[in-house]
Amino acid sequence: MAVRPCLMAQRKEMAQARSYIKSGKDFDKAEKLLRELLAKDSLSRMNPKVYLLLYQAVLEQYEVGNEKLYLKQQYDTASLFNLAKSMFAIYESLDSVDMLPDKKGRVKLEYRKRHAAELDTYRPNLFYGGTYNVRKGDFKTAFSFFDTYLDCGNQPLFSKFDYWANDGKMADAAYWATYCGFRLKDPKLTLKYSDVALRDTSAQKHRTTLVYVSAAYSWLKDAKSYMEVLRRGFALYSDSPYFFSHLIDCYTDAGRLDSALVVADRAIAADPDNTLFLFAKSSVLLNMGRYDECVAVSDSIICLNDTLAEPYYNAGIAYVNKANVLGKGSGGRGNRKVMRELYSKALPYMENYRRLAPGKKQKWGPALYKIYFYLNKGKQFEEVDSLLN
Repeated sequence: MAVRPCLMAQRKEMAQARSYIKSGKDFDKAEKLLRELLAKDSLSRMNPKVYLLLYQAVLEQYEVGNEKLYLKQQYDTASLFNLAKSMFAIYESLDSVDMLPDKKGRVKLEYRKRHAAELDTYRPNLFYGGTYNVRKGDFKTAFSFFDTYLDCGNQPLFSKFDYWANDGKMADAAYWATYCGFRLKDPKLTLKYSDVALRDTSAQKHRTTLVYVSAAYSWLKDAKSYMEVLRRGFALYSDSPYFFSHLIDCYTDAGRLDSALVVADRAIAADPDNTLFLFAKSSVLLNMGRYDECVAVSDSIICLNDTLAEPYYNAGIAYVNKANVLGKGSGGRGNRKVMRELYSKALPYMENYRRLAPGKKQKWGPALYKIYFYLNKGKQFEEVDSLLN
């Protein structure tokens, strides 16, 4: 029976690849030849011998590089890790062919047990390849290593190892994969292994993973999931400025000021002297129109740190707003007297704010304009008027 031309070509190229490997130096040429064969010939992609030969060509390169590193000779460490990852891809592809049923529908796994055991010894290189590339700042490549490491848990080739149950580094690898996705600003990559990363018992990594996950949902504009993660993070880590501030912003933007106040009070209960938490509460109270409470909280912040600008603004504008409310009433002269008292109280706060935040003219300018006008402070009024105009 005549041999088909494509089969003859396959045999010829495989023979050439074997010759390269036997030379002891042309392993890269053998790899290139075999990869081209797999790319162009569907018949070769069904031939286990092609994969076995390709694996040998890559393994030989790996062994040469590993020996050089062992002997402290010059060699590109990244290349060694890349070769290790290629070995996994080759045997996983071969396993897919090995799983195919024969003409009678039977599956006879010829290679799986041996190949899985062999690759298991090289698998740590995938993890270290990931951390190596993280240190280099190549987060895309780093993710691909962690992805391959974690995906071993899903590959039928490694089913007997049950990595998800037995490998204690899976959560750690998932954390780094999530971190890489976050650094790449890729929500899909960030979320791919985030559930596994959240199994890490380290509070620091667990908290940070929730930050990455919340960022991913923000990029996806998935407001519901974003809010859920922020609530989860704040429930677990009420002292975290990240979850606190973003949750406050979400509630404030949605007009849910009562909920924002609950968050602020809970955070303050955990850390009573935290000026960030206290300032957030004063801002919420200001937005709610609870001006006296806003001033009281602002004063408490100033007592803790009198160099912070914003508490002065909140207290000052609270008094200005109270005066504005009275100005819209019908109390006549009595109201005007109380209004002058309120503007007088607002004055030192707003002047201190101007002193501490001179660049924020758009905030203190209109407020001082109104205060100086009602208090008949002509010289100061003219100075602010000229600044605003």
